[in-house]
Amino acid sequence: MSALRRGLDPIKRSFATRRYCKQDSLQTTTTIMPEKQTLERARRDRRQGKAPSTQAGEFVREEMHHIRKGKHGARSSKQAIAIGLSKARRAGVPLRPPAKGKTSAKTRRSAAGAYRKGRRHQPISRTRSEARSKALRREGRAAASHRALSRQARSAAKRRSRATRSTAAWKASRTRARQRGR
Repeated sequence: MSALRRGLDPIKRSFATRRYCKQDSLQTTTTIMPEKQTLERARRDRRQGKAPSTQAGEFVREEMHHIRKGKHGARSSKQAIAIGLSKARRAGVPLRPPAKGKTSAKTRRSAAGAYRKGRRHQPISRTRSEARSKALRREGRAAASHRALSRQARSAAKRRSRATRSTAAWKASRTRARQRGR
């Protein structure tokens, strides 16, 4: 066992993985564990009374940043978003798994598992974590492009009714007005 891994506490040790970076050769860092800044942003959102989906948005943002930096890739924007949401659930964000009929049973089961792990603060298996990272490194980086995210947002909006889109827009304008008033 390396000195780095021996020096870490048991929970952080479970997150230690090996990864390739575009710029330099093999490094030992934590890829599955969210960055400190992301956790702080999510905590700030929680303190401000924002919705769990807003808190989870910080993790999705971090994931897009990782893809753009070249840490790993994703098959699609949808997968990149799903990775971020899973990270958020595991970090303890009270983001409930999707309801029946919204997504496949497999996705629901995976989200429920991540949600439970976040509640219990269970460490992640190092072997699985390394395998996941290795698989993602083989994927492309276009999933986090402006164009791909725009296409994803548009297709997601199309699946919603006119009324829900209108309600969301109204709520967003109220939030902006409130923030400008500060």
